[in-house]
Amino acid sequence: MAFEGFSQTSSTPKTHQAMKLNAGIVTEKLAETKHFYTSVLNFGITFENEFYLLMHTPNQESEISFLLPNHPSQQPLFHKPFTGQGMYLTLEVEDVDAIYDTIQKAGVKIHIELRDEPWGDRHFAILDPNGIGIDIVKYAPAAP
Repeated sequence: MAFEGFSQTSSTPKTHQAMKLNAGIVTEKLAETKHFYTSVLNFGITFENEFYLLMHTPNQESEISFLLPNHPSQQPLFHKPFTGQGMYLTLEVEDVDAIYDTIQKAGVKIHIELRDEPWGDRHFAILDPNGIGIDIVKYAPAAP
């Protein structure tokens, strides 16, 4: 069975349907998460209530949500908390060096030091309160 709008033999859309991705993490650490993303990464709050937090990047181009586990308003599919492994986020930035300096001066632990990759990307990585690796990167320009 194919997702409506996509063919069964490829992931090429048959029609141009609008689609926006919002990753969600189920966590008991809503307060710590809110503090980290607002104070370290300068995210804004799009919406929040006692069990749900929707945040956006500083330019408001992307969002991420956080949900308390086992909340009675949610279906069982969304009850189990994230266990802290097997997930990462990438934040593409224009000036990775400036962000590295700011985060380092704030005392946030750097888990992968600022480095240049052989393919040209420059990046470093930190962890959020949920154990999610955050790769902060300036992508290399595409080869002509």
